[in-house]
Amino acid sequence: MNELGFIPVTLIPIVWIVAAYLIGSIAFGILVSKLFGLPDPRTVGSGNIGATNVARSGKKLPAILTLLGDAFKGWLPVWLALQSGMLMWVVACVGLAVFFGHLFPIYHRFKGGKGVATALGVMLAISLMLGLAALVTWAVVFAISRYSSLAAIVAAVLSPLYAWFLLPYQDYVMLMLVIAVMLIWRHRTNIQKLLAGTESGFGKNKT
Repeated sequence: MNELGFIPVTLIPIVWIVAAYLIGSIAFGILVSKLFGLPDPRTVGSGNIGATNVARSGKKLPAILTLLGDAFKGWLPVWLALQSGMLMWVVACVGLAVFFGHLFPIYHRFKGGKGVATALGVMLAISLMLGLAALVTWAVVFAISRYSSLAAIVAAVLSPLYAWFLLPYQDYVMLMLVIAVMLIWRHRTNIQKLLAGTESGFGKNKT
């Protein structure tokens, strides 16, 4: 028996991973938009359920709440897994599960967001320094370029390197590598627009 009483020890990692995926599938962009009477973010702008698209409604508070909600749901399962003394590979899988939950939410026909805020939450739970490094990178690139997508891509590319230098744990480095690859893939359309000069940025006119 174990601390959960009725769950075999061998199944505990699976329970954590499934629970993390279900938490990750919660779309705060949709929930917050409904709460504030805004259009479903899947029907406007880029169709993304994340904070950037919610911000296109012109309402700052819903966008901020979406950002915080998506980051919090990435942070919570990983933090709980760490506090519960889960093995490192289980914690890494929990982080990956909550991230994939946001990308492919079971509650919304597996059509989710790009995962930037959720990935940040995962990083902050694993290591405050890792999360801050990624956040500062995003902020600097965004301040210079005014492109949220470019800032996310650069932060994604550098996050495995930050993990390599800051965390002496291969499991977490591999976690960040997978997350980085998925973030870049989810931004593939933005990359094409950036190269073509047609990407819309904050304070920029779309050409």
